[in-house]
Amino acid sequence: MAIVTVLTVTVPAVSTTDAAAAAPKPNAVITWNNHADEAINGVAELSPTAGARAFAIVQGAVYDAVNAIAGTPYEPYLIAPLSRPGDSRQAAVAAAAYRTLRWLFPDQADSLRELYDESLAAIPDGRAKRGGIAVGQAAAAAMIDARRDDGAGSDATWPVGTAPGKYRLTPPDFLQVGAWYATLKPFIVDDIVDYDTPGPPALTSAEYARNLNEVKALGSATSTKRTRDQTEAAIWWDDARGGEWPIKRQLAATHRLSILESARMFAMVDVTTADAMIACYKEKKFWHFWRPVTAIPLAGIDRNPATKADPDWTPLLTTAPSPEYPSGHACFTASTMFAFRTYFGRDDVSFSAFSADSGTTRRYRSFSQANAELIEARIWGGVHYRFATEDGDRLGESVARDALKQAFRPRGD
Repeated sequence: MAIVTVLTVTVPAVSTTDAAAAAPKPNAVITWNNHADEAINGVAELSPTAGARAFAIVQGAVYDAVNAIAGTPYEPYLIAPLSRPGDSRQAAVAAAAYRTLRWLFPDQADSLRELYDESLAAIPDGRAKRGGIAVGQAAAAAMIDARRDDGAGSDATWPVGTAPGKYRLTPPDFLQVGAWYATLKPFIVDDIVDYDTPGPPALTSAEYARNLNEVKALGSATSTKRTRDQTEAAIWWDDARGGEWPIKRQLAATHRLSILESARMFAMVDVTTADAMIACYKEKKFWHFWRPVTAIPLAGIDRNPATKADPDWTPLLTTAPSPEYPSGHACFTASTMFAFRTYFGRDDVSFSAFSADSGTTRRYRSFSQANAELIEARIWGGVHYRFATEDGDRLGESVARDALKQAFRPRGD
């Protein structure tokens, strides 16, 4: 039974002016992550993978800028620009985020400039402000140089076949997009080819039949076996704007992280997850396995007597235009949650987030609880088999573990 202790504290009266002066300044890292979210997801509407690269670029630069002003207590990601202890961290965050976002989205230059000018206007003019801007600009320049020719947006394509088990472009739009991520330059890990997966089970195996029949029953748009809560979870986790992106900001605000602490946590999560997704997409391209949306209607050609074709089957969620195995979302979430656990040094941290798509807020008592639900949610949504989510989960955590052994660590650790 919980014991609640109530403390009575006498608070002296203060004037409105004194209260305003004592109010904590907004956390610039949270503010500019919000701006980045709007630029990346709201205006540009990038895919989750392209968005992961963009967030990594922004937050990696912000981290290097703030870390430098703090005296470089942690290993720099790319650079520790020359700085002075009194340089404005708020100005450094704004400059680093603005410069990287403007490079990523030149067509948003005017709106980004307005946000930048607004941020700088709140900082008193002087040497500290000028110094912070210079540090942020230097960190951004180093990041832009590092990512200028990283392979983003190349014309690479997914292997497409007609043999049983081979990837076919998926409805409703049958798009051939996103394959460039499989060969993107890693952010941290030395060689992405070191990370692999066992591959999907044989089409004729009992394991494959069991997995296909599970997603067929639970992931159908008209499933009667999926519960209301499972439907909500599937939609919640599929929301490109809700779900996972705001969790960093909530955790930073709830735990009252400083600008340096926030910058480090955001970078740990976003830069690491970008590498996890590169490894995941490399494996997707290698296995080029078919999605449930095509496998279930074509089950008559898989030579497995335990599966049965349903030409009218459709999933609850729209299938992403990439091969099925391993699950990209499982890779993403496993890496993200591992980075959170590493930063906080424990798993039992509560958080929640709202999804406009599901119209609901989901709450979690731990990072592992959220991670476990995502593995199921992709099956409930009809877009992945269980073996793809479980192997994606292992792959994402493996990459994150290795990446965080190399980056963002205390100096001398």
